[in-house]
Amino acid sequence: MLASPERLAEKAGMAQDETHRAIAAVFRIERARLIAGLARMTRDVDRAEELAQDALLIALTEWPKSGVPDRPGAWLMAAAKRRAIDAMRRAAMRERKHAEIARELDREGGMSIDAVEAAIDDPLGDELLGLIFAACHPVIAPEARAALTLRLVGGLTTQEIARAFLSNEATIAARITRAKKAIARAGVAFEVPRGADLAARLASVLEVIYLIFNEGYAATAGEALVRPPLCAEAQRLGRILAALMPAEPEVLALLALMEIQASRLTARSGPGGGFVPLTEQNRARWDQLLIHRGLTALAKVEALGGADGPYALQAALAACHARARRAEDTDWVRIAWLYDRLGTVMPSPVVELNRAVAHSMAFGPEAGLRLVDAIAGTAALRNYAPLPAARGDFLFRAGRWSEARAAFEDAAALSGNAREREWLQARAAACAD
Repeated sequence: MLASPERLAEKAGMAQDETHRAIAAVFRIERARLIAGLARMTRDVDRAEELAQDALLIALTEWPKSGVPDRPGAWLMAAAKRRAIDAMRRAAMRERKHAEIARELDREGGMSIDAVEAAIDDPLGDELLGLIFAACHPVIAPEARAALTLRLVGGLTTQEIARAFLSNEATIAARITRAKKAIARAGVAFEVPRGADLAARLASVLEVIYLIFNEGYAATAGEALVRPPLCAEAQRLGRILAALMPAEPEVLALLALMEIQASRLTARSGPGGGFVPLTEQNRARWDQLLIHRGLTALAKVEALGGADGPYALQAALAACHARARRAEDTDWVRIAWLYDRLGTVMPSPVVELNRAVAHSMAFGPEAGLRLVDAIAGTAALRNYAPLPAARGDFLFRAGRWSEARAAFEDAAALSGNAREREWLQARAAACAD
């Protein structure tokens, strides 16, 4: 597993001077692209990580003496490539795959820094994009895709990923290992799919990035209501993807959605960490820069003709809230219409539940109750806390307080998040009062 630059420096007995800090910073910036290029050549994620670590060790040895090179990313890639060729030659090309890779590397025409620089500065970013698509490949179990993406592209350690998802290191490490083996067994190419395959695979990539974001935005378990580092990592992945695929409306739409949603992170919890619902948030605490970024990305989506995509519609919903200076200015009729549209484009029980909430705000609590009662028996929502929570809110606003109290208590019993559970219990107590 790839160690941190600081840990490797300590093992080598080196002081953490300015050069080593520079090396650590460079490696964090170049790490994903380095692994992407090496994985594409070796067809082996583990080997790519090992070669990247080898290049880092060489840099820790040589750069303090020679100084940080002008093009450090290209230097690291060249060092890793040389190490790959040396290892293959020492093994006497005993496997055909190694022989083929070595010949491909040799055909690249030497390991000059200029040649490597040109390769990794490909404006299409095919190598990094290929790594993202490989990490989110459908052959990998859904729960492992997020962990592998955070590991390879995000650069998070196994410990950091485990902490983010409230899991243990052994479980996360096992998921990552299984994911790598699945990639190897399936012979997944570290490249961007083409044609119809691109659309199918892109959906998986976007799903993984949004899963990471949502776990940060509304933690499913634990004491903390939100986990901002996970949101920030998902936003970073979204920005990378948008830079590499600037003409893909749904990529830009997901980025717009995450930027607007993230603008509300600090306002989602009160001074004691308690949950603050959207309608009660202090909008002065919303990050206007993130809102501006999100609205700009959404405008690009609409200019590309992608306004009816699933993520575009969700971004448009988020934009309705972002544009309302006060809660009472929210255009709930438009939000209800957007959910009607989303329900046809991306039908799901969760979308229908959110649609019920929107209709309750636009047309009254009884309208929401009719819609929520129609989906109450859906298997996917059987143990889903937001369902009884929404129903409790509709009943409360309709003046049916004893029924509302029971619904809030049911929701609290189903919630795995301590802060959300406290808020639901407080709402149940308010019904009794």
